[in-house]
Amino acid sequence: MNSGPREWDAETYDVVSDPQFSWGMEVLERLRLRGDEVAVDAGCGSGRVTAELAKRLPQGRLIAVDGSAAMIEKARERLGEAVSSYLVADLAELELPDPVDLVFSTATFHWIPDHDRLFRQIHAALRPGGRLVAQCGGEGNVARHAQAIAAVASRPEFASHFAEAEGIWNFAGPEATEERLVAAGFEQVRCWLEPKPVRPPQPLEFVTTVTLGPLLAQLPDELKRPFAEAVLAESEQPLTLDYVRLNIEAVAA
Repeated sequence: MNSGPREWDAETYDVVSDPQFSWGMEVLERLRLRGDEVAVDAGCGSGRVTAELAKRLPQGRLIAVDGSAAMIEKARERLGEAVSSYLVADLAELELPDPVDLVFSTATFHWIPDHDRLFRQIHAALRPGGRLVAQCGGEGNVARHAQAIAAVASRPEFASHFAEAEGIWNFAGPEATEERLVAAGFEQVRCWLEPKPVRPPQPLEFVTTVTLGPLLAQLPDELKRPFAEAVLAESEQPLTLDYVRLNIEAVAA
């Protein structure tokens, strides 16, 4: 799997990430808050969902964390002082000076190879009784898209560039995730899968920015667009991505 966070095209992501924003709002709607919590948005991206979380914490504090400096810059541009601090960090290495009440995350954990370490770090960041509420790609996520990517990546013009490529996603199942959370020190653990198919209105921009980024980073510039176009040509038309979301709720013991 990948060795750490990658850099993102935050401007394009901000435009094409309506599905991720919609899912994030669904998670946020089921999150009950007093309004004075200290919270972390773990994987804040360009800050669209973070802005909505901030509105729900009028007496609280919000820390925005992302592995991409470009994403943090975009989030800071959007949110300014609505967020108390911004941090560029690998979530698997997350360290905070003081424990928090809530770690909230959407569309992020599947980019992190080591979920055992991830959950240990999050547990360490939470006060006893603090909550983890998250959603990410889960078991079976974009399976047909992954097949198209593999087919194109094996073609002679691309294959040599991926000779040392490692897996780019970590789509875990609910049972294994529950076990990892308990092992990390969480209780009241609940995980479940939810299908969320997406038909992106801008397929090329969407896959180039959201799904293919780690692979395109391994290609020379002249092959990036041909690779993305070939993946789309290999896919059903119009492009429908069979997203499956893994929902996570847990309390730090």
